[in-house]
Amino acid sequence: MADIWSKERRSQVMSKIRGKDTKPEIAVRSLLHSLGYRFTVNGPKNRELPGKPDIVLPKLKTVVFVHGCFWHQHEGCKFAYLPKSNKSFWMNKLLSNKKRDSRNIKELERMGWEVVIVWECEIRDLVREKRDPLVG
Repeated sequence: MADIWSKERRSQVMSKIRGKDTKPEIAVRSLLHSLGYRFTVNGPKNRELPGKPDIVLPKLKTVVFVHGCFWHQHEGCKFAYLPKSNKSFWMNKLLSNKKRDSRNIKELERMGWEVVIVWECEIRDLVREKRDPLVG
């Protein structure tokens, strides 16, 4: 199936996708703050640690990644689909994202950091129920 937009329009649309301060990230930060946690989002640890975590809780030696289900291929999630066009590109791109995530998590754990992944599809329930995302 061909794309419904021209290459130029698709490029323009894709360029609007942000990597920082997304709605899911802001929701998780707001929830953590309301639960009394203090953290950094732009501190030196956020930039220096493997994977550049979205949220760093230095006192707890914990990092939080807020992952989009599509971009990080949340297993079993309806949002973790493979686009119908340009399949080989997307398979390679999404697989490399998963491999990179795995490497970063292993390295952080080797360094003594606790790693928490919050998936985009889970955020609505976490916020509604004010459930602590750091408690398994």
